Amino acid sequence: MHCQHYGVCGGCAVDDRGAIDKAGLLREALIRAGYENPAVASLVEVPLQSRRRVDLAGSRNGSVIALGLHKARSAEVVDMQECVLLDARIVALLPPLRELLRRLEGFRRTASVIINLLDNGPDILLRTDADITGPDRTKLIAFTRTHDVLRVSVAKDKGEAEPVIILAPPVITLSGIAVEPAPGAFLQASPQGEDAIIAACLAGLPKLGAKSRIAELYAGIGTLTFALVNHARVEAYEGASDAVAAFELATRRSNLTGRIKLAARDLARRPLQSAELKGCAVVVLDPPYAGAANQMRFLTAAAVPRVIYISCNPKALAADAYVLNKAGYALLAATPIDQFPYSENLESVAVFGLSKQ
Repeated sequence: MHCQHYGVCGGCAVDDRGAIDKAGLLREALIRAGYENPAVASLVEVPLQSRRRVDLAGSRNGSVIALGLHKARSAEVVDMQECVLLDARIVALLPPLRELLRRLEGFRRTASVIINLLDNGPDILLRTDADITGPDRTKLIAFTRTHDVLRVSVAKDKGEAEPVIILAPPVITLSGIAVEPAPGAFLQASPQGEDAIIAACLAGLPKLGAKSRIAELYAGIGTLTFALVNHARVEAYEGASDAVAAFELATRRSNLTGRIKLAARDLARRPLQSAELKGCAVVVLDPPYAGAANQMRFLTAAAVPRVIYISCNPKALAADAYVLNKAGYALLAATPIDQFPYSENLESVAVFGLSKQ
């Protein structure tokens, strides 16, 4: 890797992409779950400079502005000048963003800048440690127009995001369906990683009929749902209200309300009960980094024939897959996806089926 920030920036752990055996990480997680000699597919590598989403930190120290990622195990911000992972269009925004931050009264000491690169341009959410002023809004509007940004939104600390200006509807297309995500919405890190996840998920589906039901947990804005709905009816569950609103609007506009049943539900606090999962042909779940511990016992008690588990954390996968193993689920397929090059993070798709089926 050729990056001036390597060894300082906490974004990359190694300078050789092949130094970490990503397929081995998935294999080890499945062995810890009790699956002996698990068959793991070849690693899917996403290209460099393809990351379309980034959450950057900003800091002010007198007249010195830093915008980038934190140092490893440190609160200090590395002022990012280049990145081998980010889409070049995001990197090109960093110098003008740094200058914008310098001139904002609402940015005292710390800030975060979330950039989502959507179909038709960048969407920016700025969180500051003080209130954005009237003059700040004028500067943000000018920045948006000068740099062809779709939307700039602001929030104080962890408060609700408020759009300052929208030049064009922010749109991302998911399996042919146009979605208008909320400011700072979670997206899969790269289009290629998203495609690989969807492909592995669809390949893991059993034979489905016209009346088959798929339960999708942690559905987000519909990244997987709009692909799954071509194969069966989908009951989708998501806890984030802004994601549900974007998902619901896209579903209505696409005339899919008859095939997608969407429910707002915090699955960590209110996991689906076994009775609610009874009769489903498949459960697809893409839980957050910590996994789906509260949900797993209800899932296995429902004896759903097929479970497709998307993970960004091998440790959480190992814990949740252990529950599946003890309930009699066999490992049918496992696909490692290197969506986070030069790091120990790993995306994966694992397919499980009840052994008695």
